Amino acid sequence: MDAQSRGQADGMDPADQWVLNPDTGNYELRLDSSPEQPKVNRPRSASRSRSAAHGRKAASDRVPGQRGRRGANASDDSAGGAGRRKRKQQKSGKKKKALVWTGGVMAFVLVGGSAFAYYWYERLNGNISTIDVGDAANGSAIKDGPMNILVIGTDKRTGKGNEAYGDRDNATGHADTTILFHVSEDRTNATALSIPRDLKTEIPDCPTKQPDGSIKVIPGQYTRFNESLGVNGRDPGCTMRTVKKLTGLDVDHFMMVDFNAVKTLSTAVGGVTVCLEQPIKDEKSKLDLPSGESKVMGEQALSFVRNRHGLKNESDLDRIEMQQQFLASMMRQLKEDSLDSPTKMLDIADAATDALTVDKAIGSANKLITLAKELSKIDLKNITLMTVPVVDNPDEPVGRKATVVLNPVEAPPVFSMLQNDVSFTEVKKKEKDTKNKQAALLNGPRADASAVRVEVLNGGALGGSAQKVLEWLQLNKGVQKSSNGGNAPKDLAKTTLEYAPNQADQARELADLMGLPATALKPGTADAAELTPMTLTLGADFKGAGVSIAPPKKIPDVKKSHANEQKCAGS
Repeated sequence: MDAQSRGQADGMDPADQWVLNPDTGNYELRLDSSPEQPKVNRPRSASRSRSAAHGRKAASDRVPGQRGRRGANASDDSAGGAGRRKRKQQKSGKKKKALVWTGGVMAFVLVGGSAFAYYWYERLNGNISTIDVGDAANGSAIKDGPMNILVIGTDKRTGKGNEAYGDRDNATGHADTTILFHVSEDRTNATALSIPRDLKTEIPDCPTKQPDGSIKVIPGQYTRFNESLGVNGRDPGCTMRTVKKLTGLDVDHFMMVDFNAVKTLSTAVGGVTVCLEQPIKDEKSKLDLPSGESKVMGEQALSFVRNRHGLKNESDLDRIEMQQQFLASMMRQLKEDSLDSPTKMLDIADAATDALTVDKAIGSANKLITLAKELSKIDLKNITLMTVPVVDNPDEPVGRKATVVLNPVEAPPVFSMLQNDVSFTEVKKKEKDTKNKQAALLNGPRADASAVRVEVLNGGALGGSAQKVLEWLQLNKGVQKSSNGGNAPKDLAKTTLEYAPNQADQARELADLMGLPATALKPGTADAAELTPMTLTLGADFKGAGVSIAPPKKIPDVKKSHANEQKCAGS
């Protein structure tokens, strides 16, 4: 939409453009400084007409009372408006605009209570589609600690112009492009981990909610990752469960988009700058771009993210690099170029919400704003883009490699880094100092294994894990003063070792033997009696006796890039 249909003109406060018509008693949109302005009817698509009608009715019912609180003398609107604009000009500048728009990037955050705000809230709220994936998703929009958000790009063909990509109008679509977005606990860094669609992996049994409210369990199987969605009726919750099984990370939320999202979002931001090392002219994807930088939007943007021909191995892994470059460029544009334009930000918000299908926990404009504010805290230089390390499937004949499997050497350290919330980038010294303080718990003397006293509990690991660890400690490591405490009072996501200050040397020795990270150590405040054991609780992250769950001591040497960098595909 243009500035007129948005109710935005000449940099005015949007709230000031809605004024009371004394003849009708309704608030109407004034787009210039003239005293008289006819009421503007905004065009709406058929899919949004009901929401818009409701929004206009509710706005006319509620706004007068809310506007009355803005000043005692409503007739002095001109003077008050000039004063407000003067104060705004004094505080203007890119820094101010960045603070205003970063996060929710919604104009109604600034003008809450106005008809403009209510209209946009209703519109954006009505755009969003949701799917109930049950306990596969976290129950709140944000949470303390690290967050994992799964972005699923489907190959669903619905929408104008998409019929050229194949007849799948009535299909659910597969998990064609999937990115696990891991946000650190301190919100200083994030990792965007792409999962190849042709990765052979275990899809677990998946309970899905049916239209009649019943639950149907879809049997799991070992197959391509992209079949975790759509095949046999699998919903996004099945993809979330598959990612959890693959990476060992709990997935809090999902956001799903289709082909149209790439076209509408790239257009809303005014085009996305991309770069190619070599020119590409591909008949299949219809991509025709020269080497160097180009700006793509709409159909051309979709062709860019779908293209794989003309790139090195012409594989899905090459295409992932193209998609990562596109995503990083869009992030930069949103932060650097779009913050100065409230109208553009509303276009983006409208396009984004209309393109999204999300889990119910984030299925409203307010919740998405809350989540967006959390994500906006991260500096682009601290957002790492990388791909799950894989190798060609050894079970397939040479020359006919169609699928990949996890790289057994490189993938586990990457997953361990994310499980332990370790950044792939350098972050502020303050946050680094905090992590160093935690790591200091492992600094100091170690007791002999024969002096270690520990009770082992099962708090979410596989059945029988406590007994297996006990036997391993006693038979292999000489920890004879150990016992099986059975099941813990509650399940834990992470393995923990609780100990008293005078047991610190025992805790360090056991951490070494078990491969525990510093974050697993939970020191108490009071010394324990001589024969009191420490408490080792095996959490859901426990992988087996003798299998380390500590992160690697150095960042794995895998290919990665950062969101603040502009790289050419093929380089």
